Amino acid sequence: MPAAAQGSRARFIAHRSVVNPDNRIWRDILIALNAAAEQLGLALIRIESRGTVDIDRTLGHYTNGTVDGLLLASDSTLAGDPSVRERVIEFAREQHLPSASTYATYAQDGGLLSLGADMGAVFRRAAEYVHRILQGARPSELPVERPVRFRLSVNLATAKAIGIIVPPTILGAAEEVIE
Repeated sequence: MPAAAQGSRARFIAHRSVVNPDNRIWRDILIALNAAAEQLGLALIRIESRGTVDIDRTLGHYTNGTVDGLLLASDSTLAGDPSVRERVIEFAREQHLPSASTYATYAQDGGLLSLGADMGAVFRRAAEYVHRILQGARPSELPVERPVRFRLSVNLATAKAIGIIVPPTILGAAEEVIE
């Protein structure tokens, strides 16, 4: 057990991360998430799903109280599919689980919170790149950019429905609080 979880009041919490095993990007992201989780005394357990074909079966394995929270990967077959996203949100509410995603509309759709790149800013930068290329810039000479602006949304209606209180520090940091 990680040192952070060894205190008398701390407990080892298992959070499940629902990811598409075919999405190579999430393999690297999970390495960073696991390191952060360990520092916090959490266990991040990967649940694999390929979307609508198996999401009900996948979630069905976790109705016995072994899950303390869910993280839905921003994958086109998972969070990007409205029916899968809706099913995960429904499952989390039924099980009274906090759930999060980096998918922009996850909290608006009924999940507890979403934290991810501000896609509006990303799209604006992409348009600027297209403009530069149309003006003669060589794509190979344009720098690769990472998102610099992130957006936190919290759904208080969901928090109330699952019986949790969102700390004021998180509410203060949120750009959007859904009542």
